[in-house]
Amino acid sequence: MSNSFILKFANLPGELVVGHMKKISGHVRGRAFIEVIDHLSLEANPRESKVGIVTEAIHETLDKTPELFPFKTKGVLLAVSEYTALERNRYRISTQNDKIEGILDGGHNTLAIGLYILEKAFEEQGEVMPKGIKTWEKFKSSWKDYHSVIEDYLDIIEKNNESPIDFLVPVELQVPASREDGIVVQKFRDSLFDICESRNNNVELQLSAKVNQNGYFDQLKNMMDGYNKHISDRIEWKPNAGGTVKVQDLIALSWIPLQLVDPVRDDENSDKLFDPSAVNETQMYSGKGQCLKNFNRLMGSPDVSSKSDNDYTKAVINDQVLSAFKIVAQLPTLYDYIYSRFADLYNENEGKFGSITAVKKMNEKKKSKKTPFSGEAISKDINISPDGFLIPLFYGLQALLEKKEVDGKNIIDWVVNPKSFMDKHLSNIVRQYKELFSICDYDPQKVGKAKACYSSAKMAFKAELDDELKTMSE
Repeated sequence: MSNSFILKFANLPGELVVGHMKKISGHVRGRAFIEVIDHLSLEANPRESKVGIVTEAIHETLDKTPELFPFKTKGVLLAVSEYTALERNRYRISTQNDKIEGILDGGHNTLAIGLYILEKAFEEQGEVMPKGIKTWEKFKSSWKDYHSVIEDYLDIIEKNNESPIDFLVPVELQVPASREDGIVVQKFRDSLFDICESRNNNVELQLSAKVNQNGYFDQLKNMMDGYNKHISDRIEWKPNAGGTVKVQDLIALSWIPLQLVDPVRDDENSDKLFDPSAVNETQMYSGKGQCLKNFNRLMGSPDVSSKSDNDYTKAVINDQVLSAFKIVAQLPTLYDYIYSRFADLYNENEGKFGSITAVKKMNEKKKSKKTPFSGEAISKDINISPDGFLIPLFYGLQALLEKKEVDGKNIIDWVVNPKSFMDKHLSNIVRQYKELFSICDYDPQKVGKAKACYSSAKMAFKAELDDELKTMSE
């Protein structure tokens, strides 16, 4: 399908021009709104829409009281930088950059409307709409697969004055005040991210959505894709986009290498410095939201990322951060490695892991046991560990990292292969680390929040590393 299409308003739309922005407001009939679904995406929207209470309520209104729909919803916000006004309340529009143009707000409205139209198309032809369409991604795929059903439906209702999909959708179209003026068009495009963010703040916009929208996850995701695509695909990089692993869990672990990054200029005040080493490691367990805030602050620094002229996301320009991302891409696999082995290592060192109350309760509730990031099955006979016991130990891996110069670049890298190192030394490290449990009353919450547990784990890794390096040098 062409990216260019005609948006037809059912009534004479109102126009408002202020500075470099033009707002065109009116109502679009359901059958005309099909063009919007066909050609525009939610890529510019900070979150993906999914089926839930909101979409169910919209569906009920469309089905039972469609005449009230334009009064019960704020509608859909569209933004495009290319448009031409035509006769009869029509506009030819097209997007130039889907990262900032398209459906900026009203994703749940669009999803609910699309599902309702698809449902009516199947019903008209005596068929049942396929089940399991719960997310925007799945909906768009189904919309494309069954588009012939929609087209047949439009042929059937073409001559009808009224149909179930003739409800009115409030639509606001934002365009440049002057499409011929390049400076005006550029200012328009530069304003879209702020507009999108503000429009989505009626329901608190998750910080992860803002971080993703800025492009701060892009290069990390690319590295994750290259290192372990299976795990990368399981991470929910964008809210509601699907994924069993929250991106906050990965970003929390990212501070293991990111703490080693040299101080950078602050995002909001370049006269101040933001020192990554000052980030509290206990937040990896008890403050993942704060870890994400600090990540956003770090990535926003002019010393870390830069916006290109032709894109609206930011690219990482800091060699230390880029090298840290390569480390981060490996951490989920290493975490799963410790997760699946910790109980056996604990028991090897004169412990009874399954007798710990918190462990017993956790494993009694688990019908199936899987590693957190890869989702691989673990034997039901193995007791899995609460995160509070594991995260301080995992933080100890920082002892295996170093800052060095390679080809004129300051980077962060492993001193030794972490997996091979743990194969040889993790049992000894766990023997030292487990002694802290009694001090913390065998309570994973206390272990996870105790700074001493993090520093002790790091010291245990460091001691084993020193012994190995000494042996290698002899």
